[in-house]
Amino acid sequence: MSEDSNKILLKTSFKSIKTIESIYTGGKVCITHDAKYLLTTLNEDIIVTELDTGKQVHQLEGDTEIVTTMAVKPDGKHLVSASRSLFLRIWDLEKGQVVRTINKAHDAPIIVMDIDATSTLVATGSADASIKIWDIDKGYVTHNLRGHGGVISAVKFHKHNGKWYLASGADDCQVRIWDLQTRRCIAVLQSHVSVIRGLDFSADGRYLISGSRDKVVNVWDWQAKELRATYPIFETIETVGFLEKNVTLAGKYGQQWQDADIFYTAGDAGLIKLWDLKSGQLIKAQAPEKNASHAISDVIYLQTTQTLAAVTNDQNILMYSLERRLERVKQIVGYNDEIVDVAYLGQEARYVAAATNSAQLRIYNVETQDCELLYGHNDMIIALDKSKDGSLVVTASKDKTARLWQINWNGEEGTDRFRCVGVCIGHTESVGAVALSRKSNHFMITGSQDRTIKYWNLCDLDVENADEDYRPKSLYTHQAHDKDINTICVAPNDKVFATGSQDKTAKLWNVDTGELLGVMKGHKRGVWCAKFSPVDQVLATSSGDKTIKIWSLKDFTCLKTFEGHTNSVLRVDFLTAGTQLVSAGSDGLVKVWTIKTNECASTLDNHTQKVWALAVREDEKCIVSGGADSVINFWEDVTLQEQEDELKQKEELIIKEQELQNFMRKKDYLNAILLALSLEQPFRLLGLFRELYENRAEGDETSITGSANVDKILAELSLDNIEKLLGYTRDWNTNAKHSDIAQTVLHAILSSRTSEELVAMPSAKEIIDGLLPYTDRHYQRIDDLITQSFIIDYTLSI
Repeated sequence: MSEDSNKILLKTSFKSIKTIESIYTGGKVCITHDAKYLLTTLNEDIIVTELDTGKQVHQLEGDTEIVTTMAVKPDGKHLVSASRSLFLRIWDLEKGQVVRTINKAHDAPIIVMDIDATSTLVATGSADASIKIWDIDKGYVTHNLRGHGGVISAVKFHKHNGKWYLASGADDCQVRIWDLQTRRCIAVLQSHVSVIRGLDFSADGRYLISGSRDKVVNVWDWQAKELRATYPIFETIETVGFLEKNVTLAGKYGQQWQDADIFYTAGDAGLIKLWDLKSGQLIKAQAPEKNASHAISDVIYLQTTQTLAAVTNDQNILMYSLERRLERVKQIVGYNDEIVDVAYLGQEARYVAAATNSAQLRIYNVETQDCELLYGHNDMIIALDKSKDGSLVVTASKDKTARLWQINWNGEEGTDRFRCVGVCIGHTESVGAVALSRKSNHFMITGSQDRTIKYWNLCDLDVENADEDYRPKSLYTHQAHDKDINTICVAPNDKVFATGSQDKTAKLWNVDTGELLGVMKGHKRGVWCAKFSPVDQVLATSSGDKTIKIWSLKDFTCLKTFEGHTNSVLRVDFLTAGTQLVSAGSDGLVKVWTIKTNECASTLDNHTQKVWALAVREDEKCIVSGGADSVINFWEDVTLQEQEDELKQKEELIIKEQELQNFMRKKDYLNAILLALSLEQPFRLLGLFRELYENRAEGDETSITGSANVDKILAELSLDNIEKLLGYTRDWNTNAKHSDIAQTVLHAILSSRTSEELVAMPSAKEIIDGLLPYTDRHYQRIDDLITQSFIIDYTLSI
């Protein structure tokens, strides 16, 4: 295609260097007390992730049943988990292994769990209305507490005046206090009218708070068995807890709170709120996320970092800093649905924007896998694009709008970096395709299920001062296709743009006037993607007919067709200065094609379902793909590295072959045999043994191989090398020309090794099965007794 193609190194090898995968599908979340590890439930498994780097440390395999709850020891050494199978498991977090399994811990699934401050005992509350306390390290029950009339929904250990107590709540709306020394219930606290969702004790140990789905928090003097206060929270409460008294935090919220007991609540409003225990006054509420509709199912208080981690019902973990007055400082996306579009962002492409069948745009930090969630759309984002300079991102959604986002990479991590600076309103159906101008940020084109395309003028967009109230003007609207528009792309010169549709055609349009310039017909199914070449006047399209086509923009004829995918080709893009293509398909494969030869240069296979999304980094050293399997894969170009490694291996091989010849010349048979085995050169070995056998030296008449030294060497070879040599011997023995040498070597090996040693080799059966068919023809020269002894012992052993 290009005159410089011969000077360009074609890409032929890629390797998956990183993946962003789902780590949480709902349920319990734990964080170790040192804030090092995040533990989340992924269906029946538990994922252990480094909190700072996002690196997955362990995947603790479950027992095919959903994990119902879990708790981590305060010392961070062990995790206790329970599943619907009624198994209780203790895991070593350092090794990622089960150290103990307890069968049928309760008669029904365990719902809640708490571990005492000494990391000795774990309390389990079950749907069978009972509570059991276990010695974690020894694995036996120390207490069996019964009294509740329903599913246990909350448990909390408490040490007071040297004695251990346990508070429990259930869906019978009662809170019970248990004296663990006497194993008796010492208090039944009744006031709530709905299930108890959280319990915690104040720092001085005097008060117990209980939060319930009846939208109130009760404050109890648990020793006096009295209700001291009831505070309405005005939302269904899912979790409550006390914060430690902290002078630094008091300065953030006001000195009047320095000696106050502060507790937090969270629930279906999706907000963390801080309250004063004494007055019930609201101290601080987290700022609501615009258009967010999530609820909070749990909050984890991390004292070491003074952070509250909120677990949401849409499988995200949102971290809020207490020292920064509940400002969000980190987001961890637990679950991505289908990845439908991706784009590289930022300097050195450190970020990836992803549309994932949700209303929020996700911006991942590639290195740490931290994620920013951009709220604004009311329905699923279908497509996205970025400006050439990376300062703007546009998203197209099912809510019939497209949104423009400004990116300020100099802003702090969090909400300061991303801001909606405009909303395009005008389509009557879902907006399924969008493209920004390439040379400037003056316009964008959108395509919709209403089968129209719109040109939006962005010339008057004041990025610094605009907000989401800004409405770009549509300068023209055209009925573009007969069916849904799947793709839009703008040419590098900003003069034309192309569209692709389910009507099996791609069309070329004039940007300024919206005039139709040409139609490209030839695909037998819908066109999913279209891309302009960066160097030639051609357009690449991918289709549901399993092919990719390249079209001339001069006469709209098909120049080339690429076949190789076994299902719809959903994405295509140019690589290597326009000399190659990269494509992604419903067959789960990413393929790299060389345009000149029409050949598939590489197939990248690390997805299990459709690959919807594909983006090439600007330096073309990395490709990112995302699919229906909820996985984002990063592929690094290792072509040059592999070529260098191959050249290095060839050089090393030449040096070793020279060394082998030198050893042979010096009659250094030990090193010659070892080197030939390491080089996996059976022909060289065969020549060595033949030379010895045919040129038997004086004094070596009694040796088996023709050299007493070589007999000794074979007797002292490691079993791994003997196994490799026996494999070569089996192969030589199938050829009448080499059978005499094969039997000689075999004789030498059998003479120096016991049958027990040989039978212990992993491939013993395979080797003997290969040798046995040739015993009648070629074994005349082997000592029958040795051979038969080996075969008999071998047969008996199996």
